[in-house]
Amino acid sequence: MKTGFKKVVALLMAIAMVICFASCGNAGYTKDNTEYVIGFSGPLTGGAAVYGVAVKNAAQMAVDEINAAGGLNGVKFKLVATDDTHDATKVAANYASMFEGGMQVSLGTVTTGPGLEFSKISAEDGIFFLTPSASGDDIPKSGNGFQMCFADGNQGKVAADYVNSTNLTKIGIFYKSDDAYSNGIYKQFKENLNDNIQTVEAVFTGDAQDFSAQISTLKDCTFIFMPIYYQPASVFMTQAKDIIAADAVYYGCDGFDGLAGQFEDFSVIPQEVSMLSHFDSNATEGKAAEFIQKYTDKFGADTLNQFGASAYDCVYAIYNAMKAAIDAGEEIDVTISAADLGEILMASFKGGFSYSGVTGDDITWEDNGYVSKEAVKYTLKQANSAE
Repeated sequence: MKTGFKKVVALLMAIAMVICFASCGNAGYTKDNTEYVIGFSGPLTGGAAVYGVAVKNAAQMAVDEINAAGGLNGVKFKLVATDDTHDATKVAANYASMFEGGMQVSLGTVTTGPGLEFSKISAEDGIFFLTPSASGDDIPKSGNGFQMCFADGNQGKVAADYVNSTNLTKIGIFYKSDDAYSNGIYKQFKENLNDNIQTVEAVFTGDAQDFSAQISTLKDCTFIFMPIYYQPASVFMTQAKDIIAADAVYYGCDGFDGLAGQFEDFSVIPQEVSMLSHFDSNATEGKAAEFIQKYTDKFGADTLNQFGASAYDCVYAIYNAMKAAIDAGEEIDVTISAADLGEILMASFKGGFSYSGVTGDDITWEDNGYVSKEAVKYTLKQANSAE
């Protein structure tokens, strides 16, 4: 009986230890940390790699700068980047490896599809994440996530506001209905577009490469809103360059970043190409220009885009929020658990924390995780002059 009793007691103690371990935010994963660990999942290879590589490069550049300046009260930061190839099914394994490796705070993911999975998984551990570019409206709904980029709904609304401010009475829309990013922006755009503006819509799905039918549908439109990524946009523009009017305007959102790199000579596209943005990659002054110089000196211009600029701001915003919390009396030891640090950072970002950086000044966040900052129309390419 005594032996049996001892076994029961031992079992109950083991269960209690497991419960305690879970309730403490898996502090055991960070107990051996000697650096604050920031992790993220993104497409470092594959068709969307230009985005993931930009985020990795710029985030690492920010970490290196912070560490060179002494870190946070003498403690350095470490960036851990994992490759999801823009495939949501790879996020769980990436997240587990980073979390069990001591990740305390995160940049989430680079793209929306994987971001939705990351948001769901990370909520269970209470880890704070600030994504540079996963723009889906539902990304922050887990309660532990925030966006440095505009949410799709915000992009759709701001894009509609711009169109509403023009004299346009008819526009074209070209979007990808089976993509969370494209469809999300499209829906918000339509909801906020003035009723007196007629729309001509063309849609595609999957990995379509022949857009002749869609081009035929839109051929009489002189303004075409394209809430899609740069790869299909470049295919559409190439196939439509002699069909769509030369004085037409292609207008996209942050997915257009990287578009110029798809062409050996961007001028072969006669139409104007513009986008909604919070970063001007041609800036010649201010913080954006300083970032561009540092980034291109270190990595070249091939992956220079707003995804990287936003990631750079994410790292500095996290650092500044942690520093402000410490100055306000919070204890943020290098071995702090992800859950405990998450509570501190979430309270800070919901409590009026403000940050000024490469992608905007006086940036703040709403309680729902959406960012609040200025958006501008940025022209990637002017229309070719008539000969």
